[in-house]
This record gives sequence, C-alpha cells and structure tokens, in this order.
Amino acid sequence: MQRPFYSVPSPLVGEGQGEGEEVRERGGQCGLRSVSLSHKGRGTGSFLYVEREMKKILVLPGDGIGPEIVTEAEKVLEAVRERFGLEVETERGLVGGAAYDETGEPLPETTLQQAREADAILFGSIGGPKWDAVERDKRPERGLLRLRSELGLFANLRPAMLFPQLADASSLRPEVVSGLDILIVRELTGGIYFGQPRGIREENGERVGFNTDVYSESEIRRIGHVAFELASARNGRLCSVDKANVMEVTELWKEVMTELAADYPRVELSHMYVDNAAMQLVRAPKQFDVIVTGNLFGDILSDEAAMLTGSIGMLPSASLDEQRKGLYEPCHGSAPDIAGQGIANPLATILSLAMMMRYSLDRGDVAEAIEAAVERALDQGWRTADIATGGGRGASTGEMGDAVVAALRE
Repeated sequence: MQRPFYSVPSPLVGEGQGEGEEVRERGGQCGLRSVSLSHKGRGTGSFLYVEREMKKILVLPGDGIGPEIVTEAEKVLEAVRERFGLEVETERGLVGGAAYDETGEPLPETTLQQAREADAILFGSIGGPKWDAVERDKRPERGLLRLRSELGLFANLRPAMLFPQLADASSLRPEVVSGLDILIVRELTGGIYFGQPRGIREENGERVGFNTDVYSESEIRRIGHVAFELASARNGRLCSVDKANVMEVTELWKEVMTELAADYPRVELSHMYVDNAAMQLVRAPKQFDVIVTGNLFGDILSDEAAMLTGSIGMLPSASLDEQRKGLYEPCHGSAPDIAGQGIANPLATILSLAMMMRYSLDRGDVAEAIEAAVERALDQGWRTADIATGGGRGASTGEMGDAVVAALRE
C-alpha cells in the first residue's frame, strides 16, 4: 500500500487529527492515505508506536562542504538513536565528484544498489570547479540527476519557514517575513532537466545548444495530487506556477491543475506566471501557502525563498517516491569556496534529517525533537557566519552541530 507524503502510518494512534480526518475520508487521488500536519509541517498530537523495525540509512556526503555538514547530521542521528532507542543502521557511499575521482563514474553501480536497498538517503552536496572540465555525462551533477530518476523521486518538498530568532537575518524587513511558512512542491523527475533531445551541436558553422522541456499529463497529475493534498492539510491555498502565456508545456500544466481542482473543493487554487511569482516572493511572500511547479521553476523559486528565511543554509528538502522512500538534502550547493574551513551552516542538513524521520521513517516524534533542538540552539544565540547579524555566539560548523546535540540531550 502506498503511504501518504505527510502523514503517520496506520500502525500509529494519533490525537488531534482535526481537519485530517476529512482529508482521509475523501481519499487520496494519488493513492495516498491522508492525515493532517500542523501548519508548521510538524506533527499534530502525540502518537503511540506499536511496531518497530530496523531501518537502513544510506549516507552520501558528496563534495565540497558535504562531508562537513553531513558529519554534524550524523552526530544528531546518534543523539536521537540514544534518546529514542531509534533502530537504524547507516552505511556510506560515494557520489558526485568524490565518486568520479575513485571510480570514473559520478554514480557508481554499487552506490545505486545501496540506494535501492536503503529506506532513506542522507545527502550532502556535489560538484565544484575541480570537475568543470570533465565530459558532461560524467560530471558530478549527473550522478544526482540519475539517482533521482532511477529511484523515481518525483516529489520534491522544500519548506521555507522563518525561525523567529532569524528575522533580522532575512534580506527583507522583519514585518514582511515574520511568520513566513511556505511549502514549495517541485516536480523532480521530468521537465527540461530530463527532456530529450538535448545537447550541443554544429549548425551553419556555429555551436547551438538545445534542451527539451516536456511533461506528460500523468506526470503533472501525479505531482498535482501531492500538492493539493498537502494544501488540504495546511491552509487550503495552492498556487500553481507556470509560464503558460509563452510555453505550451506549461499551458498543459495549467490545464491539468485546473482540472484537478474539482477533486479538492476545499483548496483554493490560483495560477501565477513564474516571473510574477519571483517578484511576489520578495514583495509579499506570506500570500503563499503551498506552491506547485515544474522542475526548472521550482529549482529557482526555492532558492529565492531560501533568502527570505535568512540563509539558504537553513533550508532542508525531501525528494520522495510514491512509497515515501526519500533522499534528504540541504537546498544549498557544495560551496567549494568555503569547503574545509569549518564555517558552513549544518542546520539545513540537520533539518533534512528531521524531514527523513517524519516522511520516510514514520517518526514524527523524533522529527519534532530535532526541530525543537535547532530552535533551542538558536535561542541560545548560536550562529554560523551566514546567519550572524552582529550579535549571538559565533559558531563553527562543528560547534553548531554540538549545540543541537546538547539541546537534544537536555
């Protein structure tokens, strides 16, 4: 049976389901059972766990700052393993430039097999100028794209929530972003990143680059149902972002989303062109609740939304298949310019671990504990350089991770 993207599984007994009861009765249009999330994307009520089994987590540190930030998330994982008796085992694998250097491939078959056997994947970052001259299909980023495609990780969830402690770190005025809580749902395995044909060729004596942006109706419906159900469990507002005035592929996107709206009468659907959406995110971001869009637009808009929260170093993400198996990674890149300096912000990776606990390992209680520990560390004034605003306690990558672990153990 397929599991919902944002609920607890049937072996759990929950309290305070509220609106989620109505969602469950209606039934998931993408074959997903549904119960509600709180507005902040966190659990609603307490849950009694009656079934435990060993879970396997594949850790892929990758390149640049990836190994540094993943190490801090592993510290947090060990802390929650001790606190909650969490039955998980981990193993490491190679991906990206690190994998290419050792095997000649950005995604070795051994790593792909590890990923298939794992219940969830904790991912750091990949890429860097070191591999810019590598042939295109061997570049680090191709490894991540193939991993997403091979595992069918079609639903990318990118929450952009402003921690109140970081209101001054946002690029916008506190009154504009205070209370910000947006969820961007990005289709991840279609669109221009995967469309064929693609390449660079010679035409009329010059080089011509070309890509294909293509979506099938079924792909749009699949991600649309996920977005509508998530909106149903939040504030009931969904904005579909497209460029239907000039791109036929997004004209179809808009048509399908409009058709789906009939199945979700409690969700208010709106449409917005991507250029306007980019502007509105910095003009009045709190008008949005859930945004759903394609691969390219989602990539850009979620990075823009990151700066509303104070730093891209605060944004986690989950990439899920239809069974909620997922790859969890920070939204930021490999930051090779600061790699090895011990100054990278590990909080997005730690919060990605929390998302893993909620979505793939069915441990909403553990997710809430990790999120609360992050807030506690911020309350205590711990700040890495990217979120420092003149006060607080300056922290290295390791010190920030240690602060979260200490808060978990209080």
